[in-house]
Amino acid sequence: MTIENLYKEAKYKLQKAGIEDPAFDALCLIEKVFGFNRAMLISNGNKEAAAKEIQEFNAFVDMRTNFEPLQYILGSWNFMGYNFKVGRGVLIPREDTCEVVSLCLEKAKNIETPKILDLCAGSGAISVVLSKELKNADVTAVEKSEYAFPYLSENIRQNNCNVKAVKGDIFICFDKFPNNSFDIIISNPPYIKTEEIKTLQPEVKKEPRLALDGGIDGYDFYRSIIKNWTKKLKHGGHMAFELGENQFETVKALMIDENFINIKEKLDLGGIQRAIIGTLL
Repeated sequence: MTIENLYKEAKYKLQKAGIEDPAFDALCLIEKVFGFNRAMLISNGNKEAAAKEIQEFNAFVDMRTNFEPLQYILGSWNFMGYNFKVGRGVLIPREDTCEVVSLCLEKAKNIETPKILDLCAGSGAISVVLSKELKNADVTAVEKSEYAFPYLSENIRQNNCNVKAVKGDIFICFDKFPNNSFDIIISNPPYIKTEEIKTLQPEVKKEPRLALDGGIDGYDFYRSIIKNWTKKLKHGGHMAFELGENQFETVKALMIDENFINIKEKLDLGGIQRAIIGTLL
């Protein structure tokens, strides 16, 4: 069978299974197995595929029709121009997270050697980007999951950046960090209500619940971080979060209660208040 025919067959199978963008996913799998991008598929798609490659490709297509996340099948994903290894047990980096990162980059550019703490670091997407974009930054990433932590460590290594990975539970490990020591604390915490987990897309349900479940009302992590980690910030330091839909006002109120001022939002492409940042008085 030719590579072009494999692509067409995969696209049909994925479409029939209800995959959102079957053409894109089929092409990604073609590139993973055969190294063909779209241009190569057009110019050399009539090349016959080897039996072993066909078997491998079809196995990946079957995984995708069973709603295995495309990123897990590929084994890596790009975020803000950097490549991250991903797989079962770690949250997939998403474009939404660009908003909170950009807020912190904006604040950090005015600090000569910013000291940054990333809580619930997951794959390390936030930490790595901040470290790469801010050459003099001292970044620490905290992650609890025994499954996600190896991805964090590997992504720091493969991107060759100055990030210290710390294995810890943000609900209890705050006492191990000195007070008044960070310029910026940033987090993309779990923020989905427990009851809403069962309504998520099939692919998202295969991501770690630990990285999704924000408690009964979705605010468990915001409350704990704001209450317990604010004292780790220097006065005039900044705290920033990614937000779920309609969470801005509640998180803003929590921050105001802990003496944050100049609280600002950042909208995502869909107009949702996706990120928040405030300055400690």
